[in-house]
Amino acid sequence: MSVRPTGDARAVTRSPNLRLLTIVLAAACGLSVANIYYCQPLLDLIAHDFHTSQGKASIVVTATQLGYALGIVLLLPLGDLLENRALTSRVLLVTAVVLGFAAVAPNLTTFLILSTLVGVTSVVAQILVPLAAHLAPEGEQGQFVGRVMSGLLLGILLARTFSSLLAAAWGWRSVYAISAAMIVVTALVLARVLPQRRPERTPGYRYLMSSVWRIARTEPALRRRAAGQTLMFASFSCFWTSIAFELISGHHLTQTGIALFALVGAAGAAAAPIAGRLADRGLGTAFTGAVFVLAIAAMALAGFGAHSLVLLAVAGVALDLAVQGHQVLSQQEIYQLVPAARARINTVFMGTVFLGGSAGSAASGLLYERYGWTGPATLGAILPTIGLGLWTGSQLLRRRSAVVVSVG
Repeated sequence: MSVRPTGDARAVTRSPNLRLLTIVLAAACGLSVANIYYCQPLLDLIAHDFHTSQGKASIVVTATQLGYALGIVLLLPLGDLLENRALTSRVLLVTAVVLGFAAVAPNLTTFLILSTLVGVTSVVAQILVPLAAHLAPEGEQGQFVGRVMSGLLLGILLARTFSSLLAAAWGWRSVYAISAAMIVVTALVLARVLPQRRPERTPGYRYLMSSVWRIARTEPALRRRAAGQTLMFASFSCFWTSIAFELISGHHLTQTGIALFALVGAAGAAAAPIAGRLADRGLGTAFTGAVFVLAIAAMALAGFGAHSLVLLAVAGVALDLAVQGHQVLSQQEIYQLVPAARARINTVFMGTVFLGGSAGSAASGLLYERYGWTGPATLGAILPTIGLGLWTGSQLLRRRSAVVVSVG
C-alpha cells in the first residue's frame, strides 16, 4: 500500500508500506521523547549519588524540559527547510553521543548541562509528528497522526517504568548508556525506512524563524490550543515529577515498585487514536472541555487519595488520558491551519507546551519539599481549571461573534 502524502505532495518520494511506516514513526517518536522522562523516577537516586537535596535533583527534569523547548524553537523549524530523513537520523546520532556522556557525568552541574543537551536533541520526535501529517492518506490525518502519537505517548509513559527497572538492576547510569545504544539503532532504521521529504523552497533559516512568530501572531486557534495544552502539560509534570518522592516516602516503594506503578500511565496512550478519530469526525471542540474536566478530577483524586496506591494509580491513568487526548485534538486542528508550515506550527505549539512543563516540574519539586504531596497535587488541579475557564470563555466569544456576523 502506498502513502498519499498531503500538503506538499511533490516533496515526498519512495513511500514505504503504510503499516511499516506507522510502526517506524511511532517507535522512533517514542524512543526519542523517552529521553526527557527517564530521569523522573530516578531523582532520589540522582540526589543520593550527587550528594544533593531532592529539590535540587528535581532541577534535572526542569533542565531537560527547558532543553527540549529550546530544541523545539531552534531545530524544529528545520523540518520545513531541510530534507526530513537526513535531518532526523543525524540529530539522533548527536543525541546518542550526549546520552553516552551523561552516563558518566562526574557531578550534578555537568549532568544538568548534558540533560539540557539531551532535551535539545530529543526534539526529533516533534519533527516526525508533522512529517506523519504530511505522509497521511487524504482525510485520515487525525487517525494516522493519532497512531504515531500512540508511540510517542508510550515512550513518555513507559520511560519511567523502563528507567526504574534498569536502575534497580544496574544503577541509574545504565539507563543513559542503554538509551544511547537504542538511539543509534533508531537513527539507522530511520535512514533506511523513511521516505525522503524535501520541503518547499524557503528563503532560509532566518526567514523560517521570523515566520514562526508571524504564524503565532496571526493564528488565534494556534494560540488558544497552545495555551490549553501548556496548562495541561504543566499539571502532568506536577504529578509525575513528585510522584516518585511520594511513593518512596509515603508508601515505601522500591525502584521496582515505582516501575510497576509507572506502568499504569501507559493506559493514557489509548487516548491518542480515539482522540484522532473524534477529531476526524469534527467532534474535537465538543470533547476538549471534557478532557479538561477529566484532568481536574484526576488531580483532585490524587490529592484526596494520596493514602491509597490504587487511587493514585487511577488518578495517573485519568490524567494521562486527559493530557494526551487534548494534545491529539489540538494537533489535528492546528495542522490544518497552514499545511506547508506544520513544523513551524509545531514549534509554536510544543515550544510553549514544554516551557509550561518545565515550570510545572520546577514548581512541583519546590512545593513537595515544602508542603509534601498536597502542594503539587493542588497546583496540578488548579492549572487545568484555568485551562477550562479559558477554553469556555473562548468558545462563548466565538459563538457571540458568529451571532453578530449572522445578524449583521
